[in-house]
Amino acid sequence: MQVTTEEIIYPCSDGQPLADSTIQYKLIVTIKEGCESLLKDDPNVFIAADLLWYPVEGRTDISQAPDVMVVFGRPKGDRLSYIQFREDNIPPQVVFEIRSFRDCQIKINKKFSFYNRYGVEEYYLYDPEKNELTGWQRIEGMLEVIEPMEGWISPRLGVRFELGSEGLEIYRPDGQKFLSYSELDEQRELERRRAEQEFQRTEGEFQRAEGEFQRAEEASQRAEQEAQKAERLAAKLRELNIDPDSI
Repeated sequence: MQVTTEEIIYPCSDGQPLADSTIQYKLIVTIKEGCESLLKDDPNVFIAADLLWYPVEGRTDISQAPDVMVVFGRPKGDRLSYIQFREDNIPPQVVFEIRSFRDCQIKINKKFSFYNRYGVEEYYLYDPEKNELTGWQRIEGMLEVIEPMEGWISPRLGVRFELGSEGLEIYRPDGQKFLSYSELDEQRELERRRAEQEFQRTEGEFQRAEGEFQRAEEASQRAEQEAQKAERLAAKLRELNIDPDSI
């Protein structure tokens, strides 16, 4: 008798959109790319947005697609989904969710239960409509709410959370803020203008210094010409037996 085992297919899509609004999409991309930039030099940190995570081997019905997830201990690279038993059984340690205007409380509660059950160490939920940030940290095996959340520094990422007048702000350990692509582009343009102004200022100073040098050189040449003229006159006087120093 020949026994065959059918390969289990883990779907790479849950049929749900990445975001339900431009605000949600912008925040997801900003956080994901901010984490990528922060950890770009560490080859063993995998970061993804809206990627299905399967925590239990063989259970395709148990999954969640965090808006952003960060997995320490797994290599960077492309994946169709995050199948935990194929990843040394390492769950995402940090998860971000941006609440959609369509998310009911039951859905939010189910996500919390999922992350609590399957080993997430830090879970951050931001509501852009209310400008509210809630965080949980795993303590003694359970996700416990973080209080106060304002100014909280992530133990894993080292980033600091603030709530400004325009919404959620995340700051790297070096004090730089997570920026959207348009904000990064604006910053680069500002830096380009500053560099251009600095170049123009330096060039102006160089031209002024060059002008001063030329004037000084011309004055030196005139002084040398006068000295040569005086020397020729003195030589003529000496030819006439006249001491030029006596005149």
